[in-house]
Amino acid sequence: MKKRIAILQGHPDRAEEHLCHELAESYKKGAEAAGHEVKVITVAALNFPILRTRTEWQDGDTPKGLVAAQEAIFWADHVLIVYPLWLGTMPALLKSFFEQVLRPKLNKSGKDNPLDWRKLLKGRSARVVVTMGMPAFFYKWFYRAHGLKMLERNILAFVGIAPIRATLVGLVDMIDEKKFARLQGKMEKLGSKGR
Repeated sequence: MKKRIAILQGHPDRAEEHLCHELAESYKKGAEAAGHEVKVITVAALNFPILRTRTEWQDGDTPKGLVAAQEAIFWADHVLIVYPLWLGTMPALLKSFFEQVLRPKLNKSGKDNPLDWRKLLKGRSARVVVTMGMPAFFYKWFYRAHGLKMLERNILAFVGIAPIRATLVGLVDMIDEKKFARLQGKMEKLGSKGR
């Protein structure tokens, strides 16, 4: 079955290419080769303010520079989110992006009931790819992947996205050409399946 896929590139550095960019590109390549329709959102290329008050978040409008990105997320059947681990979680720019595009005004019921929020993006799935300097198993077992769990539970599942799958890529500074090729192949395969 062909899917509509939104790729959310969450690396905040737009000055140079990073592993996150390569992994997202490999996923896109596999998805497009399989006939899926893909839209890419590069958070670092977007210009938007940081929300500072509850009133801004609840009553403000989505900044014009984020409307197309917001529409792409609602258009998608599946969302790929790629980011580097910074201080145990996603970079602040990516968190700010989510705060802007997932506002209470989008809650169709208009009620402040958490169960109503689960309908916002119901029927969509997601994969989260996190790159990190430490071993992935150390992040998962010692740190309990708390930053990833926060994204999965408090943002994605909260708005109804399920299932949510994760790919952790550790020891990024030690990736050689052979491992890099394996990672590219894995991402292309995931992209072709739309998972």
